[in-house]
Amino acid sequence: MSVGILLITHPGVGNAMLHIATRIIGRSTLPIKCLEVPPDAALDPVCERARSALKVLDRGAGVLVMTDLYGATPHNIAQRVACGERRATVLSGLNLPMLLRVFNYPDDDLQTLTSKAAEGGTRGIMGCPMEPADASKKAG
Repeated sequence: MSVGILLITHPGVGNAMLHIATRIIGRSTLPIKCLEVPPDAALDPVCERARSALKVLDRGAGVLVMTDLYGATPHNIAQRVACGERRATVLSGLNLPMLLRVFNYPDDDLQTLTSKAAEGGTRGIMGCPMEPADASKKAG
């Protein structure tokens, strides 16, 4: 049994992330669906589509629902449909390192995969100090 993955994002974000992750790592063995929420979408039909996706994706190991932006409409929809579900976890702040991490650990349980996704997301954010403009002149 594998954890299902449901991306609920603003238009263009989720599908682009899936496309890029697939290009980098290859196809995931995890069941994955993406639900992109248009800005003018009526919430009830979108919530119903999200509930339906949760049912399809949950093959007994639960579903990790990832959203792009905490507090935005896709996140609020995720909270609304996953709240009260025993086997669903919502994780916000979707970024490419987070999704790549999920692709790399398809056999983990829901709790472990959620932790690894969050860790991958935060560890994937790195500041790169700038060299002083004259550093290259001193090295030569």
